[in-house]
Amino acid sequence: MVKQRIRGLKKNLAAALVTCSVFLVVGLMDFLGFFEFLEYKTYDFRVRLLATTSRPSDDIMIILLDQDSIDWAYQERGWSWPWPRKAFADIIDYMRIGAANSIAFDVIFSEPSVYGPEDDAAFVAASKEFGRVVQTVYFSTQWGKNIAWPGDLQTPLLKPEDFGDLILQFSLDPENSAGEPIGAQFPIAELRNAAGVIGNITGRPDSDGIIRRTRLFALFDGKAVPSLSTGAYLAGGGGTGVRYDKKNQMVFWDDYVIPVDKQGASLLRFRGALEQYHPYFADEILKSVEQYARGEDPLLYPEDFMGKYVFFGYYAPGLFDICSTPISSVYAGVGVHITMLDNMLQQDFIREIPLWTNYGIILGAVILMSLLVFFAGRITLTVGGGVVTIGILAGIGISAYSAGYWVPMVAPMTGALFAFLTGTLYNYATEGSQRRFIKSAFSQYLSPMVIEQLLANPELLSLGGERREISIFFSDVQGFTSISEKLDPTQLTELLNDYLSFMTDTILDSGGTIDKYEGDAIIAFWNAPLNHADHAARALRASMSCQQKLAERQDFFKEKFDCRLLTRIGLNTGFAVVGNMGSNKRFDYTMLGDSVNLAARLEGLNKQFGTYLMCTENTFEQAARAGTFFGRKLAQVAVVGKKEPVVVYEPMPEAVFAEKAEILRKFDEARDLFYTGGFAGALDRFEALIEVDKPAFFYAEQCRYYLEHPAEWKGFWQAMSK
Repeated sequence: MVKQRIRGLKKNLAAALVTCSVFLVVGLMDFLGFFEFLEYKTYDFRVRLLATTSRPSDDIMIILLDQDSIDWAYQERGWSWPWPRKAFADIIDYMRIGAANSIAFDVIFSEPSVYGPEDDAAFVAASKEFGRVVQTVYFSTQWGKNIAWPGDLQTPLLKPEDFGDLILQFSLDPENSAGEPIGAQFPIAELRNAAGVIGNITGRPDSDGIIRRTRLFALFDGKAVPSLSTGAYLAGGGGTGVRYDKKNQMVFWDDYVIPVDKQGASLLRFRGALEQYHPYFADEILKSVEQYARGEDPLLYPEDFMGKYVFFGYYAPGLFDICSTPISSVYAGVGVHITMLDNMLQQDFIREIPLWTNYGIILGAVILMSLLVFFAGRITLTVGGGVVTIGILAGIGISAYSAGYWVPMVAPMTGALFAFLTGTLYNYATEGSQRRFIKSAFSQYLSPMVIEQLLANPELLSLGGERREISIFFSDVQGFTSISEKLDPTQLTELLNDYLSFMTDTILDSGGTIDKYEGDAIIAFWNAPLNHADHAARALRASMSCQQKLAERQDFFKEKFDCRLLTRIGLNTGFAVVGNMGSNKRFDYTMLGDSVNLAARLEGLNKQFGTYLMCTENTFEQAARAGTFFGRKLAQVAVVGKKEPVVVYEPMPEAVFAEKAEILRKFDEARDLFYTGGFAGALDRFEALIEVDKPAFFYAEQCRYYLEHPAEWKGFWQAMSK
């Protein structure tokens, strides 16, 4: 009985010690920002999950100038881009007739109209007559020309009250260590002075580059310049006085309450994609203007805009500004301003919970998990209870967001996980039997699933091979010899290890097998030794992920090693001999065959097209049967050492494919003409694409060559180098 009491006391003390230790460690990590990145990602998941559960404000309308509008204007009015500003004047007049509250342009007209002063004068006149037009200003060290607020600019500004030290957070660059002056890029003086309000469109993303919050105004030259969203409200008749309540961390503006964080920013509740606001398009407005002037029933009546806050923005590929938000990494910037005003009008901003509440949730999660680990009695109850705990924390986070609060999820979940691991290790060391796992050297180039299979079946390590279909990967860093000559051995080793690490992790995580490294080159394959029916899709997806992660690390490589790394990747799917090859004492798990050689040739073939990812038609088509992929048919080419051509593709992310849709369509036309021997016509088409598409440049060279040497044409591209 005494021993049982002593053991019980020890267990109680151990549970208390684990609880306190884990809480202190996790609380300190949370305070120091260790969980910030992951917490941002869980928050973004909640935003996307619940975005469409709330309706956009009926008081906001959007007019977008999209590609269809540009095409219509060219066909019907003969306008090339940019449009004459008389078109924008017509839109303003239509808003004036319809008695809109205001119209805010998410466009900076920083240069005079190419159609002459009269064109600008029409825009200015319409702006003055309406009086409720918001023009934009952008603050930047690079583009801003004005380092002070123009003395002749009399548009209304906000008047902050009781902000105290918080006002410093509204400065455009409160920690400008470079000492470079922030300047303002305004519209041309006539438009600037004709505006009802000047609205700031300068964004300030979170530490991971994503915009989740914005500020009511920016402090420039001692002036509280409203954002485009608040400028729209101000132009529509809003007051200029804004007061800060430090105790409750809220800003009061007219009848609205706007919660802010310690940096003065408001956390936005996004409604989803911009299409949620059911936007109208510029061509629809201009058609309505014409119909209304003729006395016909217009597509859109002026009265449709009565009492509305109207935002105008570009939405054609290559024209509109793109930012990253929780909704999408490719999000129109005007959507951020719209969301800010929407949240203010509907009073449904997201609020961060107090710090003490956050730590209380962490402590509760740690206590609950410690109780499960030490007193549940059975591992199944402990694990089951742990899963339920994590589910409860996730449910709290999601439900709280729906109610308008950001409740952190990562720190409490980490606390629960740490308590589980720490308690389990304690029980293992004091009550359980020890277990040891041996890691094979194969873990350096095989995925964990493969290691498990090798541990269960050691005979797989014997010499020999089998013929099977695999997807083969070859990659090589462009110009690595030149890069290595600039670095000392220590730097070169560090650079190479960093690069190979994330590339390798990406391949292994997709179920691939690393064959070998040859300097900076990586050779890998999928579908051996484990079977993966979707091996082509895995290979293609991993290759695109490698390119994406490489792009994300360019700033790091530039800052630390003063270089950029560009990697060419070749992919092929075909049959090869795969197995352990070598001697009885030393062997490698590798591959042999003609398909392997073709993949290697495709990696080098990228140089002849100016591309960085290329795959055979077989790879692309097999991948497409297992998932959705985007890309273009690049060429019909015979690689060095081969007489028969193969069809190759250039895969690309969906966003890039969509952005380049028109370019790719024109490329397809030119490519098809090239392979039918129409070199002159193909040359004209390729030359029109040279500035926007690298493969077009190399195709143009081929066209010129075969125009001079038509007898050498074989009906396909003949690669002349590896």
